[in-house]
Amino acid sequence: MRVSSSSYLRNIFRFATSFAAIALVLASVVLTCSQPANALPAFARKYGLRCSACHESWPMLNYFGQKFKDNGYQLMNDRDAPIWQNPSYWPVVFRITPIWHRVSTGKVEVDTYAGGALTGTNAAIQRISSSGFDLSGLDFHTGGTLEKNISFYLLPSSDNTGAFHFEQVFVRFDNIAHSPWLNFKLGRFELDNLLSEKRILTLTGNGGIYQTYHFSPQGDGNNFGQIGDNQLGMEYMGHSVDDRTRISVALVSSSDGNVGLTTTANAYTAFVAGSQAFDTGKLGVQRLGFYVMAGEASTYYLTSNGGVPIPGSGIGNKSFTREGFVGQFYFGPHIGLTVVTQHGSDNAWFGQGYGGAEASDGDGGNTCSAPPCPPNNVPGTVLPVGSQAPSWNGVTAEGHYIYSPQLIFIGRYETERMSQQANGSGYTLGFTGPNGLTGPTPSNFGNISTYTIGFRYNPFMTSRAGLAWHNEYNWLHQDGTGPANLTTGALTNINTGEILIGLDFDF
Repeated sequence: MRVSSSSYLRNIFRFATSFAAIALVLASVVLTCSQPANALPAFARKYGLRCSACHESWPMLNYFGQKFKDNGYQLMNDRDAPIWQNPSYWPVVFRITPIWHRVSTGKVEVDTYAGGALTGTNAAIQRISSSGFDLSGLDFHTGGTLEKNISFYLLPSSDNTGAFHFEQVFVRFDNIAHSPWLNFKLGRFELDNLLSEKRILTLTGNGGIYQTYHFSPQGDGNNFGQIGDNQLGMEYMGHSVDDRTRISVALVSSSDGNVGLTTTANAYTAFVAGSQAFDTGKLGVQRLGFYVMAGEASTYYLTSNGGVPIPGSGIGNKSFTREGFVGQFYFGPHIGLTVVTQHGSDNAWFGQGYGGAEASDGDGGNTCSAPPCPPNNVPGTVLPVGSQAPSWNGVTAEGHYIYSPQLIFIGRYETERMSQQANGSGYTLGFTGPNGLTGPTPSNFGNISTYTIGFRYNPFMTSRAGLAWHNEYNWLHQDGTGPANLTTGALTNINTGEILIGLDFDF
């Protein structure tokens, strides 16, 4: 059921009114209760720095913070090595966020009842809304130096049920031969993106990730080209002494960071990134960069027990690429804008759903445990008529206004647009509506537009603990991915929205 335009506008107006009221209250609090903010606890306790030394708003880094990170969490002085630290110092941070949020999902197929009896299976389509108090997962950060110029980072992380995994684990050898151009890392780590998803300032389900980094065509089987996810591999990174010039090259397993050699164990992906910064005087330091991700992933998995994929047996590799440009622009000390543009392309086999045969089938495991499993490119398989390599273009534009080190306002717009669908001329969509719906896939099928706005206020941030009052709204629209109209079989669109208010704290 499509929400009417007037109802939708009323909802937006009510939200805008509430948001403005909260912002006025917040501004009053800021102007009357402002106090200095100090650094993120783990490294603040070590170096005695203020929060604003490294962060525009934690966890987002500023220029000095990026340089500190590039140097292997070192200031390049005698306090870097553990031997100079107080033996009681433990570089650890716990981070979790209690929240209230409201999620509204459009066009969900539901059953209908009359007199207590089921009258139709999925016979109606309606919007589902839910609200309540909740928790985020728990991040347990620890990092620093094992010895001068040997740094580490360890991040055990849980979901909101307490199920843990290792989100980030690496050892890094810094300044080899006393050169900032020679640094090597091994483990599970974030790819060297100028716009870091792991330091994102937003927390909603759709707004808490960068859609450009994760977008995939509808029905695509390539799960391994997700730039925003931490990856398993090794990385070379080099930078100038002033950090104005940066370059990195990573070689990772095409497993999207999955452990145990169970997913696409015989394929690799390369990620190359570089950037150059320019000092523009009072406006600040501007940076332009690029990245290229090129790799292969399996489409054919050996099977047993009548078609169950054998973990780690992937072969029949096919290619995929992602290329992007990044600009970080500042307009004085308070206003910043980051723009990412990306072009993505997958092999035609991925476009037809191949490549994900080792994906979980919902039983909680890493592999399909019983047929029917996702498509598997077994010998003799032929692509459907009209199959072609899907490609798309994405743009992310994220701006922020830093009122003070304690208060930041955030706004983001993202759009992902298909330039070539996986199914061309002669392909049948396969819907069961009475009008047939045969022919090529609509050119806008799966396109995304999303908006995110919010603010974070830090009433305090000391060398022991920090707290942020987080407020956010996200709205996402996707073309043609809703349930087919039950009368005409026509494609429908999906609109989802979420409001989130939380207390993001670390210790």
